[in-house]
Amino acid sequence: MKYRNASEILPDELLKELQKFASGEILYIPSDQNRKEWGAASGARQYYKQRNEEIRQQYFNQNIKVDVLAKSYGLSEETIRKILYR
Repeated sequence: MKYRNASEILPDELLKELQKFASGEILYIPSDQNRKEWGAASGARQYYKQRNEEIRQQYFNQNIKVDVLAKSYGLSEETIRKILYR
C-alpha cells in the first residue's frame, strides 16, 4: 500500500472537510473494487462449510458425543459446540 499526501490528491474543499474529522491522522481509504469473500478463491469457505455440516450430521443423526467429535476433527469441545448451535 502506498501512502500519498491528501493535499496532492483531494480538492481543497474536501481536504478542509476531512480535516474537521481527522486532522493529522492517517486514514485508510478502501478500494471500491468488489472483493471476493474470505475463502471464496481458495475453496476454504466451502471446505469448512462441508466439515461443519458433517459434524452436525454426526452429532444429531448418529449421536456421536462432543468429546469424540473434538478428538476426531482436532478441535476443542467449545469449538464443536459453537458449530453445533450456530
